[in-house]
Amino acid sequence: MSLQDNRREYDYGKLSRESLLDDPFTQFNLWMAQALESGIVDPTAMSVATVDSDGKPWQRMVLLKGLDERGFVFYTNLGSRKATDIMSNPQVSLQFPWLQLDRQVIVGGMAELLSDKEVSDYFQSRPTSSQLAAWASKQSSPIASREALEAQFEAVQQRFGCGEIPLPEFWGGYRVVPSEFEFWQGGENRLHDRFSFQRNGDSWNISRLSP
Repeated sequence: MSLQDNRREYDYGKLSRESLLDDPFTQFNLWMAQALESGIVDPTAMSVATVDSDGKPWQRMVLLKGLDERGFVFYTNLGSRKATDIMSNPQVSLQFPWLQLDRQVIVGGMAELLSDKEVSDYFQSRPTSSQLAAWASKQSSPIASREALEAQFEAVQQRFGCGEIPLPEFWGGYRVVPSEFEFWQGGENRLHDRFSFQRNGDSWNISRLSP
């Protein structure tokens, strides 16, 4: 089958203005709960899109690790490409691709660094292997081989032994404070339902968008 012929119908459901909740955080939490209950793979995975100082965009998948009325939280190496991009341009776009539910959510906003306490509390809650991996990997930098990466991991294991693993000074996190949301529900005959939330002070302007 050619790429041009690869298609299917989107018939999972519909999204109407009447069924759409007035607060985008509440609507997102509802869809996230449904994604979690559905058993789809990696429902908390999101694409993080950034733009560097030369205007070049890039994106990668990370896991959502926190959400409240302030925004969406993820963690990363502060020397990574995403962190370097955010340093020069804090405008970020997130996308949650719940394609098995014929749904996606896009969030746009400004990324801000988390407090040291928030980062430390989360880091200490991670499995030991994940803490060691944070120390072992100089994220986004070239490395000679898989063997070299595994050797770095083993060296870190020996360094810290069975004791508490400290928070690396180069490891942190971001909160994306949203200024806009888009909720997309696939529809029959490509007549998808799309609703945009645009922040307006302490409230949100809601618009239906053409598919």
